[in-house]
Amino acid sequence: MDYIFSDKISSLQPSAIREILKATAGGDVIPFAAGNPAPEAFPIKEVEAVAADIFKNKPIRALQYGVTEGYRPLLDRLKDYVKNKDNMGKSFDSMIITSGAQQVMDLATKVLCNEGDTIICESPSFIGSLNCFRSYNCYLRGVDVEADGINIEELERALQEEENVRFIYVIPNFQNPSGATMSLEKRKAVYELAKKYNTLILEDNPYGELRVSGQDLPNIKSMDEDGLVIYAGSFSKILAPGIRVGFALAPDEIIGKMTVGKQASDVHTPVFSQMLVNQWMADYDLGAHIEKLKAIYSKKLNLMCDLIDSELNHLFTYNRPQGGLFVWCLLPDGVNMPGFVKAAAERGVALVPGSAFLVDQSEETQAVRLNFSTPTDDKIVEGIDILRGLSHCFI
Repeated sequence: MDYIFSDKISSLQPSAIREILKATAGGDVIPFAAGNPAPEAFPIKEVEAVAADIFKNKPIRALQYGVTEGYRPLLDRLKDYVKNKDNMGKSFDSMIITSGAQQVMDLATKVLCNEGDTIICESPSFIGSLNCFRSYNCYLRGVDVEADGINIEELERALQEEENVRFIYVIPNFQNPSGATMSLEKRKAVYELAKKYNTLILEDNPYGELRVSGQDLPNIKSMDEDGLVIYAGSFSKILAPGIRVGFALAPDEIIGKMTVGKQASDVHTPVFSQMLVNQWMADYDLGAHIEKLKAIYSKKLNLMCDLIDSELNHLFTYNRPQGGLFVWCLLPDGVNMPGFVKAAAERGVALVPGSAFLVDQSEETQAVRLNFSTPTDDKIVEGIDILRGLSHCFI
């Protein structure tokens, strides 16, 4: 029969990253297109011990239904953690535990946006969030990302020109895909513009703990005195993405509506996953674990960037990120970027074309995104060597 799909989904395209990974899943493909944590970053023995303890001492609690807002011990622990570490959470704020940070984007859009409303996004930006916003038939207005974060002049122009702007979506720390870190001055400016134009900020911070150089900067949420910021946090990059635990910190009224929206989608985040995170945080030294992650990713980031500097400086221009998982590289003008990505894949190196991350995917770009966390160090060396050999066909 002929299937008729909803207007919200019929025009939506699959994630380019997921399609690339699916097409290159077999064999010895070097996964520069991925974004998974390094295998050695997982605290497997700790998680095994915590899981065994939960099923020995609290099995029914782990297997039974839970409340939508989240497992209360984890909520209390997270509220204390973000307050003490990052000075986030005012008297008007509440928290909800979500099925990964991606669900924060979905719930925020669900409760705040009608079809045709505007969301201002960094461009490039995370494809998962962009597709989420598109699925609600929102209009996306892109604002360029510079080396120190979003272009403030363009942002104000967008706020002046667009109607029904519901929120500004930003990834201030080691932005996916550009790797850029928003400066303190720009963080303050984004907040002041949101206040001036009476709109909200959706601050996505999945990589904030993974700083390997430079100085820590305050999250925009820590500046929030007016109830303007929805903060999205995640355990995907510091514990494990497979457990699907994230959280939103936002004004009470917004969390209340997000709770209703979550009840209509998945009722609650798996209780076992929440209990695992809570007990892991209680039993082990989170700070020491994060320092271990930083050491792993510092080595891998510098390995990839040093090889780009020595082997591919004729092909790629880029800004070395201060953390995160990605390096955003620009090919010279005149090089066929899609052709380069295709040729790399044929030689066993999976890259993501930069166009996948643009608000307007028909816009031309010379960018490609490389990931250094997923491949082994040996595969990083091998992959860069393959790209070096390939570059002579394009330069």
